[in-house]
Parts: sequence; C-alpha cells; structure tokens
Amino acid sequence: MTPLKFIGEVREELKKVDWPSREKTVRLTVIVVAASAIVGIYIGALDWLFTYLLTFLVK
Repeated sequence: MTPLKFIGEVREELKKVDWPSREKTVRLTVIVVAASAIVGIYIGALDWLFTYLLTFLVK
C-alpha cells in the first residue's frame, strides 16, 4: 500500500465519522475537568488527612 493510497483511504473513513457538535464537545470537556478537579480535591484531602494522622501518631 502506497502512502498516498493510505492517506486517501484515511480521508474517506474520516468523512464517515459522526463528529460531535462544538457545544457538546465543550459541555463534555467541562464535565471531565470538573470531575477531575473534584476527584483531585478528594484525593488531596485524604492524603492530607492521612499525613496529619500519621504525623500525630509517630510523634
């Protein structure tokens, strides 16, 4: 398969893709960022709590 034929086939397949709208993409991106921030804060809080407890118990 030549590179030009491959690129042509890729372009044909990409025309068949059902791309999401800009609004849907932005909405889903906001959801992912918010969920990541919430999980990060939760894990950070647990880390802080366990560090505090371990420091309290060791001293």
